[in-house]
Amino acid sequence: MKQYQNHINIDPNIMLGKPVIKGTRISVELIVRKIGEGALTQDLLDAYPNITKEDIQAALLYAADNLANEVDVFL
Repeated sequence: MKQYQNHINIDPNIMLGKPVIKGTRISVELIVRKIGEGALTQDLLDAYPNITKEDIQAALLYAADNLANEVDVFL
């Protein structure tokens, strides 16, 4: 079992099936985007008090694993 599976949920009835932090509507995409824009872990914890540091780490691991398995096709 992947380390992030206890933190990430995918449900077609929540955020159209986007991966989210369990028990929230905060998407993995949002976490990764905010960090990419320069947000620090503490910034995210302050802005979204329903998530934990472990949730943020899980979101990043989930995103990395998905990118590692992605196949790009260039035409």
